[in-house]
Amino acid sequence: MVDFRVVPWLPRISRVPNESQIPHRLLVGTSETENGVKIILKLISPPARFRRRLYPYDTSDATYHDGGRNNLRSRRRPSDSVSSDVSSSHDRLIIVANQLPIKAHRKTDGSRGWVFSWDENSLLLQLKDGLGDDEIDVIYVGCLKEDIHLNEQDEVSQILLETFKCVPTFLPPELFTRFYHGFCKQHLWPLFHYMLPLSPDLGGRFNRSLWQAYVSIFADRIMEVINPEDDFVWIHDYHLMVLPTFLRKRFNRVKLGFFLHSPFPSSEIYKTLPVREELLRALLNSDLIGFHTFDYARHFLSCCSRLLGISYESKRGYISLEYYGRTVNSSGWDSYGAASIVLNLPETESKVSELVSEFRDQGKTMLLGVDDLDIFKGISLKLLAMEQLLIQHPEWQGKVVLVQIANPARGTGKDVKEVKAETYSTVKRINETFGRPGYEPVILVDEPLKFYERVAYYVAAECCLRRNEPHTVEYIISRQGNERLDKVLGLEPSTPKKSMLVVSEFIGCSPSLSGAVRVNPWNIDAVADAMDCALELSEPEKQMRHEKHYKYVSSHDVGYWARSFFQDLERTCKDHVRRRCWGIGFGLSFRVVALDLNFRKLSMEHIVSAYKRTTTRAILLDYDGTLMPQSSIDKSPTPETIEMLNTLCRDKNNMVFVVSAKSRATLAEWFADCEKLGLAAEHGCFLRLKRDEEWETCVQFEECGWKQNAEPVMTLYTETTDGSTIEDKETALVWSYEDADPDFGSCQAKELLDHLESVLANEPVTVKRGQSSVEVKPQGVSKGLVAKRLLTTMQERGMSPDFVVCIGDDRSDEDMFEVITSAVALGECIAPRAEVFACTVGNKPSKAKYYLDDTVEIARLMRGLASVSEQSVNVLAFE
Repeated sequence: MVDFRVVPWLPRISRVPNESQIPHRLLVGTSETENGVKIILKLISPPARFRRRLYPYDTSDATYHDGGRNNLRSRRRPSDSVSSDVSSSHDRLIIVANQLPIKAHRKTDGSRGWVFSWDENSLLLQLKDGLGDDEIDVIYVGCLKEDIHLNEQDEVSQILLETFKCVPTFLPPELFTRFYHGFCKQHLWPLFHYMLPLSPDLGGRFNRSLWQAYVSIFADRIMEVINPEDDFVWIHDYHLMVLPTFLRKRFNRVKLGFFLHSPFPSSEIYKTLPVREELLRALLNSDLIGFHTFDYARHFLSCCSRLLGISYESKRGYISLEYYGRTVNSSGWDSYGAASIVLNLPETESKVSELVSEFRDQGKTMLLGVDDLDIFKGISLKLLAMEQLLIQHPEWQGKVVLVQIANPARGTGKDVKEVKAETYSTVKRINETFGRPGYEPVILVDEPLKFYERVAYYVAAECCLRRNEPHTVEYIISRQGNERLDKVLGLEPSTPKKSMLVVSEFIGCSPSLSGAVRVNPWNIDAVADAMDCALELSEPEKQMRHEKHYKYVSSHDVGYWARSFFQDLERTCKDHVRRRCWGIGFGLSFRVVALDLNFRKLSMEHIVSAYKRTTTRAILLDYDGTLMPQSSIDKSPTPETIEMLNTLCRDKNNMVFVVSAKSRATLAEWFADCEKLGLAAEHGCFLRLKRDEEWETCVQFEECGWKQNAEPVMTLYTETTDGSTIEDKETALVWSYEDADPDFGSCQAKELLDHLESVLANEPVTVKRGQSSVEVKPQGVSKGLVAKRLLTTMQERGMSPDFVVCIGDDRSDEDMFEVITSAVALGECIAPRAEVFACTVGNKPSKAKYYLDDTVEIARLMRGLASVSEQSVNVLAFE
């Protein structure tokens, strides 16, 4: 009887694979024979279609299709291919976004075909310029703004790839509508801006068919061009939040970054999304996740903690999450934008001259707003603030003009129509109330502007009012100007420049622009007062604020942001080759488990051999889940365990510690027969070296007055979770659900963690999830303290250990592993060339180097070591 399974095999390849490098499938079979099990291996060549999808480049000139709508361009010679530079030492970055940075329009000379050009306004194009063409090869994957007919897609793909290094994704109109205008704009965009679908008019109810459209695009197109061993992939914005899962599923070690160009809501808002966990797990399949601000990053991390139970920590300015052995970094970036070269164009100079004649020469001061005609951009609030300014400060009537540039809305629907109608009616009302011949207080520019025209408005505006980020930096740089524009404005070359910004306190760049006037955009009176303040400020004050702004944005432009993100991505991914990875889970629950290449099962022969040849030994043992199975109802140690520990302790070369979350009274009772055994109680809060010594307190902690706040909360969850219990220790409270329904208990634990963090926010305690438990304990307490104390004590006694074994099973034990690993690396408290065995229970991601399968194997191991010590003690007694 032979049982076969198929295992994909992807060797490392060069940029242009030849036939021998194309991956085969390895057929692995097992056959039972009289002498045992025979392993049968067979290589199966993949189908031609499979090879084409993974490695589209070949040395022939033949043209082929992949059988679907996304037909790839003709095959070309290696010299023509974007992936063909075999000898290039450049990194290659694949930038994936909803839209390519390309403008497209039909040829106007009557001939068939399209004309393409770069979209100079695109942030993605500016990002590429910031990275530098000499260092990184950039390929773009995304959609075109124009709909390309099926018959033209091959030709367009080839032109864009060869000329612009762009790989277009062609979506059928119906699919694009459900994906973009449906799920993105009806569900994600409103929710991420704190608008709940309380009624069908507010974003609409969740629609499963729109979600299915959202998860069905882009991945195949990237797989056609990616070299997974070498390329970096950078995915942009909320349109493609599930894409990391599809790429990680296909290429476990893909180097993947994601940046969100919108807010990320607080957990209270985000958890109303029906597919909340799917999106979080998809983002966690990235290596680096970037946000506009640390506030947004904090919201994301809070969602991971409260919905998935994943804890996070800050390391040297980076916030990291451990996700199945992979380290996922999260970061916020407070600036982005780019200087524009169009300031030097003659068209810009001409437009500025026109605006100067229209406004300044007529004694009018221009206030400028540039926003999409979108429900979240607050154009109507700005108009109401302008109306309030003219009411409260009539001296500005006839002198101040608000020019509101209203870019076309990116979405469609009833809300967009309502915003348009409200905007036009408000503008009409204000102009009719305060207007006069030759003066309109509000000018609405609702037609698309060319980039140089928008820059000209920036140059001429005395103050800019912003509720979102992208154009804020452009305004500051435009106000810096140049000599030619200074002449148009009537300024001397030595005249200091000035600018004023009134910005929403909610936008990402607000914390970085310290000279801006920050306001709550929903407070109409506050915005009106800010506008008046911006107009009334003295010239030196405006010049000083501009100098601060310009100094910051000129050094923190889009190039700075792009380089910083890419460097962080490189740093995060540098250990990929040193990890063993495999995927688990189905659908969007897929994730990759990553283990160190050196992580292996602890060999009995190896550790016993090391034990015999060493003379000073430190032994650290966790109790629950290590010496005692978690499933045991009676948690007290067995006589065999007591005898084994006493045998180890009688060996004068050993110093043995049992580390537990139990109280010191419980441990003292259980191990009363162990005279020389060291005990650490309540995760290391209390410690004693021998039975006859006093308990020590490892950390200073205040009175546990917080218990009177935490205990009622735990009691509430205990009453509603059958099988759960509360354990009240001297310094901690533990809510345990190991006897409850595991799924319901886990769900309740997430809610309890959230509740306790809120209630105890100002207390000197930490709230942690353990294995089937939630624990509140004093800050700074960890099992790592026990490991430090044991090693330090042994060193002080002149007996630095040359053998260290540390065994544990859950998250709390990782602190011990980290201390021991660090001591080895730094050469502190441990003898040179010491034999060190940090071992976890179960083959799972851990900071330990070794693992054993279960408590049965651990018991066998410890009995083996005890047997060696017993023989040694008997020999000495005989002598």
